[in-house]
Amino acid sequence: MPAWEVLPDQLPPVAAVQKLLRALADPVRLEMVRRLAAHPAAEAPCSDLYDGLNKSTATHHFKILVEAGILHPVMVGPSRGHRLRRASLQEAVPGLLDALMGALARET
Repeated sequence: MPAWEVLPDQLPPVAAVQKLLRALADPVRLEMVRRLAAHPAAEAPCSDLYDGLNKSTATHHFKILVEAGILHPVMVGPSRGHRLRRASLQEAVPGLLDALMGALARET
């Protein structure tokens, strides 16, 4: 297992609502989460989750989402990737993710 990959039992807890909303308030991070939520496996290589960013900026955004308890860093095939922590989010803040994704879908 790569050093950056975190075992499920070592993930940070899902953050308080204020921290979650702060993490999701950034349009880039919200789009990353939207792409993962739309993915059938709810996981994807990092490069599939953003456009037009350099790697260091994307890494910064991923770090915030992981620390907020939204993403889980994993290997996706041969690449680094992330998995959406849908069950953990639903348990901590029921309906938040579905409400956000529904609102985003209505905007497009």
